[in-house]
Amino acid sequence: MASALIALGGNVGDVRATFKKATAQICGMAQAALVARSSDYTTPPWGDEDQDPFINACIEIDTALDPHALLFVMQKVEQKFGRTRNKDRQWGPRTLDLDLIAYDDVSLKTPDLTLPHPHLFERAFVLVPLAEIAPDRLIGGRRVRDGLASVSAQGIERLPDTG
Repeated sequence: MASALIALGGNVGDVRATFKKATAQICGMAQAALVARSSDYTTPPWGDEDQDPFINACIEIDTALDPHALLFVMQKVEQKFGRTRNKDRQWGPRTLDLDLIAYDDVSLKTPDLTLPHPHLFERAFVLVPLAEIAPDRLIGGRRVRDGLASVSAQGIERLPDTG
């Protein structure tokens, strides 16, 4: 089994309910076990700032799927929630965005997948929830908590648990 870290984001619809359903679908389709789930965080939009705030979270799963098969599952789950990557505006509004952040300590660069995620250590909206569940995880030779300490987390707020 491999440990995979996945970032979840969205700003259209009932994002928190979408996260719950999407996490269950990822685990079911990937025959994976949910190891950890962060809190949900409201975050300022990134890239295209003229849109509603996002909600972001991270999960850790154990899966026997290889990274490309897991990415395929994640893209199928995105599609189920209305995401069409080839038609969406880059960094624009979306119901669900799933990014494979890390897969064990695999380093990979193919046309459709780069591991670890190449922009991880630039994005507080991923590092804040990731540091909640895996602060000491080494990704690309760097500890998650150290990566978080090097970016501004201004405007990111933890949301109360939904119960």
